[in-house]
Amino acid sequence: MNQSEKDFILVYGDAFVDYIANDTTNTSFTKYLGGATINVAAGISRIGAPSALVTITGDDETSEFVRNEIKNEGVNLDYAVYVPEKRVSGVYVHLTENCERVFKDYVDETPDLQVTPQQLNEEAFQRASIFNCCSGTMFQPTALETTRAAVEMAKRNGAILAIDANIRPLRWSSEAYCRKTVASFFTDAHILKLTDEELFFLTETNSIAEGIERLRPLHVPIILITVGADGAYAVLNGEVIHVPVEKVVPVDTTGAGDAFMAGILRYVHFNGLPTTVESLTDCVAFGNKLGAMAATKPGALTALPKYEDIQGLF
Repeated sequence: MNQSEKDFILVYGDAFVDYIANDTTNTSFTKYLGGATINVAAGISRIGAPSALVTITGDDETSEFVRNEIKNEGVNLDYAVYVPEKRVSGVYVHLTENCERVFKDYVDETPDLQVTPQQLNEEAFQRASIFNCCSGTMFQPTALETTRAAVEMAKRNGAILAIDANIRPLRWSSEAYCRKTVASFFTDAHILKLTDEELFFLTETNSIAEGIERLRPLHVPIILITVGADGAYAVLNGEVIHVPVEKVVPVDTTGAGDAFMAGILRYVHFNGLPTTVESLTDCVAFGNKLGAMAATKPGALTALPKYEDIQGLF
């Protein structure tokens, strides 16, 4: 079966809510759906590919808001987990006098309530063309165990495994434990996506070439390293290429990496895993274009391109 004949791209991760100040008094806030994995799942759906999400929500108003927003984005929630006591985590974002955003207060009332390995549904992985996850919750023991179980399910059912590092070092007990844990997933990955800063952090190097060389023994088929306005480096079975991006005037780069990843996953769902330099270049150029488009609009999820925005790109 071709990957495009599978039902959807399956994404696993935490739901998140951004409470963004309405003005610089920072006294009233508007809720927005957020979180990297949510952005990727919604970003995939927006550009015309099917996506499904494994996450956990509860019985309160915020969880209901999250579920409704995700469904409105066209993301399949059949395999999401409902636990009444769960409270979705979030962050209050204040505005400075120059209207710059400052992440002020994080809220996480139930950090230990996570999707468990037993709550994973094998059917979701049987239907998935690609399984995408990141390190965003791996610092939490249950979430780490669930991620490992999900990877095994993906492998068992022939899904392509895509890992978006998405590292938040401050959430880990130590940098060394973070490196060891995140890197332990790389040998199973078909696609590994990193920012240049994440590459340097994980490999303890300070150049793209050194970082790639340090990852070489892991034999990851495709490594993608985003470098902002300079596009991305892509490694195909050890061969390194640079794929530039058309220059844009950035307004807010918050969701650019998520838009890039959504583009990569869409390409792979419909075209299969790139096996030549030419096909990988096409794939990364598509991701680059989406990332650049997202950077020209404010916000993260709100900035992600829609299908009508990309019609001429494929």
